[in-house]
Amino acid sequence: MRPRDLVGKTRRQLASELITEVATLDKKIKTADKQLTELLAETGTSAMNLYGIGPSGAARLLGDIHRFPNAGRSASWNGTAPIDASSGDHQRHRLSRTGNRRINRVLHIMAIVQLRNDTPGRAYYRRKLAAGKTPMEALRCLGRHLSDVVCKQLLRDAHQRSGASPGGHSGASLTSSAADSTPTIDTSDKSLPEPATSETTPQTTVLLT
Repeated sequence: MRPRDLVGKTRRQLASELITEVATLDKKIKTADKQLTELLAETGTSAMNLYGIGPSGAARLLGDIHRFPNAGRSASWNGTAPIDASSGDHQRHRLSRTGNRRINRVLHIMAIVQLRNDTPGRAYYRRKLAAGKTPMEALRCLGRHLSDVVCKQLLRDAHQRSGASPGGHSGASLTSSAADSTPTIDTSDKSLPEPATSETTPQTTVLLT
């Protein structure tokens, strides 16, 4: 387009500047992703092997995983553990609005990516729907389940870096997260092991060593 009037020329100039800015930002994002991927490779993490986890998500997930004695505590910290909202004989759970929202978002994006593709996550979600869960309840269950998978994978990586035996399953498979001792209740239906912390909880940082 080659407008001749002043308004048209101004619009073209602004559009050209915006396109240039977007192209510059896109280049910076690609460079940052490359650098981040290289840093993650030095940590020895296998977080990016999990479907739906990219470089930025993996970087957010890395931290002092040893402070969580089990996957349930980790779920409480990241806000994926449900809150018991049962009434009388009606057993139900609701989504927690507390916990570390940045990590919660990483897990939510992971769940959405798995739902959009033919993955074990989609199969898990459909099983929850078939069991009578609403779409939102099924998505909450999937997020809770993926929290277990991620936690076990990070713990396994940490054990391997320290030279200890990881034990158990790798956690890379969606079906590998531990279930409750009661056969009718899986980890996605467990309530919080303790009150989840708010956003004041120290954020995870990228491990550079």
